[in-house]
Amino acid sequence: MARKKKTSEGGLRGDEWLPTYADTVTLLLTFFVLLYSMASVDVEKTKSIAQAFTSMMNGSEGNSLLEYNMYNGEVPLIGGETQDNIEGGEELTEQERMYKNVKEFVNNNNLSSIVDIIDDERGIVIQLRDNILFETSSSDLREDSKEVLNKINSLIASVENPILVEGHTDNRPINTSRFPSNWELSADRAVNVVRYFIEVKGQNPTRFSAAGYGEFHPVAPNDTYENMAKNRRVDILIVTTEKEEE
Repeated sequence: MARKKKTSEGGLRGDEWLPTYADTVTLLLTFFVLLYSMASVDVEKTKSIAQAFTSMMNGSEGNSLLEYNMYNGEVPLIGGETQDNIEGGEELTEQERMYKNVKEFVNNNNLSSIVDIIDDERGIVIQLRDNILFETSSSDLREDSKEVLNKINSLIASVENPILVEGHTDNRPINTSRFPSNWELSADRAVNVVRYFIEVKGQNPTRFSAAGYGEFHPVAPNDTYENMAKNRRVDILIVTTEKEEE
């Protein structure tokens, strides 16, 4: 009777791991060939794949595989979600990115208690109550309002979008030598905010527009003092432009 081959401790021969290892290498090689076939030929990207594969086979540490992106080099192949992706893997639209950035800016600059952020079909609205900017029946900027406007100016300076400033009032009539109606009051308030950004803060005037809507665009019924206060406001609209899909 022939002698049986001696086995290593545990009763297994020392080479029984080879089939599993060979299968693993074959699967990995197939995986990378598939990736290569899907990607456009790029020497640098090919080198990255080769280096990652070599590192894995040698058992050395490295993150070159995680950093590789077969599409554009911006998103890692593994764990590649970014802050500009939403659930389902869809990229954020310009409007969604702007809303996110404005919201973060408002929170970081302690403005959340005095301004509201509105996601409007035209863009992102920074809404300020009139008593933050003006005295009653006046369109002259309050001195203490300029600190708020200075912070908003730094946000405006960080984007290139057009800016539309809109003045609104409640439905109580006004009739003075300066303001015969709420049209004049709301328009003059919007203009003075625009002039502050342009003349004091040095913003490009071609980006700005001003409009006065009087009492005709309320956000609440003018049936209580609280609701009327909501309607007396200045809206600073950061206009977003979405490209139409072909």
